[in-house]
Amino acid sequence: MPISPAARVPETAPAARPAVPARPGPRARPAAAPRSVLRSCPDRAPAPPATPLLTVSGGQLVAAPRSAPMSGDRRRARPSANPYLRLLATPGARAFTAGNLIARLPMGMLSVSAVIMIAGSRGSYALAGAVTATGLAATALVAPFTARLVDRFGQARVAVPATALAVLGSLALVLCVHHDAPAWTLFAAYAATATTPNTGGMSRARWAHLHRGDPAALHTANSFEQAADELCFMLGPVLAATLCGALFPEAGTLVGAVLLMTGVLIFAAQRATEPPVTPRTKTVASPLRTPGMPALLAVFLATGAVFGALEVVSIAHAGGAILALQAAGSCAAGLLYGSLRPARNARLRLLVCLAAMTALMSLPLLAAAASAALPVLALCLLLAGAATAPTMVTGMTLVQRATRPEQLNEGMTLAVTALLGGVAAGAAAGGWLVEHAGTAPGYTAPMAAAALALVIAAAGGGYGRGRRT
Repeated sequence: MPISPAARVPETAPAARPAVPARPGPRARPAAAPRSVLRSCPDRAPAPPATPLLTVSGGQLVAAPRSAPMSGDRRRARPSANPYLRLLATPGARAFTAGNLIARLPMGMLSVSAVIMIAGSRGSYALAGAVTATGLAATALVAPFTARLVDRFGQARVAVPATALAVLGSLALVLCVHHDAPAWTLFAAYAATATTPNTGGMSRARWAHLHRGDPAALHTANSFEQAADELCFMLGPVLAATLCGALFPEAGTLVGAVLLMTGVLIFAAQRATEPPVTPRTKTVASPLRTPGMPALLAVFLATGAVFGALEVVSIAHAGGAILALQAAGSCAAGLLYGSLRPARNARLRLLVCLAAMTALMSLPLLAAAASAALPVLALCLLLAGAATAPTMVTGMTLVQRATRPEQLNEGMTLAVTALLGGVAAGAAAGGWLVEHAGTAPGYTAPMAAAALALVIAAAGGGYGRGRRT
């Protein structure tokens, strides 16, 4: 049947089709490689043919090159599941952490060494206690100003000369004791050590700078720093007592001064991880005026009273060696707490930690009241220490959130200062109870201080909603 021209389909350009290559004949085969080339590379496997990937795009057949498989050295290693290994994998973290640990170890050495040195030379524990108490009070006054200078001019520019001045004070104390100088010179020399910078606070400031905007990493970093604190205060007194007993009374102070200066120099040399100094165009109010900050510092004050009272009462009841178990429990709990995912509500976390600390502080009281054996009291102290590190970690997290980034060192130093003030007050209260009521009732002091911290935390409802760093 004929088809009319009007019914014909209009002619269009034929679609481009992929040309099918003709099958190569014998002459089209590629020439084989010379035998000499194959023999020169006996260990190299022949490369796979780079056959293209065929796909359809826009109605056309497209040939895309196939990427070569990634070699083993180019594959990225999987990140570690351990949060602490991931934390220390941060560029520069291991270097400043090593320096900070060396500088922090003398914090647990110098006061014990001073007591042993002064009491052995002058025969008076009262004088030795008064000298160390004076140094603690001077530190509480000077440390916030040192931290303010660190925030304003940088860690390296302030920490090194401040540490040098503190080391000179320790050396002056050694000379005054060795040459039997008047008693007032001991107070003056030990007060000069108050310029020692808060190395723990500076380390936490570096973590906050490196991991700002990552609450999980900051939680792990704060837990790591608290565990380091507990470890240094656990090993420091033992090292000091060993040096003073095995060598000479001044050995603990001298070694502590050398470690402090060396650690700060190593720490300050790591400029790549140092938080930048934020220029201030106007006068910035003190962190004490931040809403909720006074209540948070009051919590630290009461928490410090827990530590001070527990230390004095435990020494009077069973000797100083048993305190290592409380520090060990706190260190282990801090590391475990840092490996867990933190809850979003940090204020609620603090309340739970303080409630747990109040409950656990009743265990040494029950053991002492029941005249339990020493291993039972040791186990109770180990369990009592399990709540202290999580409480400190959460408290430091709230301080970081409530403080401006350019005042972070000052804010954390204020928290440490409040803690030291609480330690002094708790030690005095615990000593008074031991003197007038006995060691068993003396354990009511740390439990009462923990309950007071819980009440203050529950009443101060504004600090949980501070600014985030």
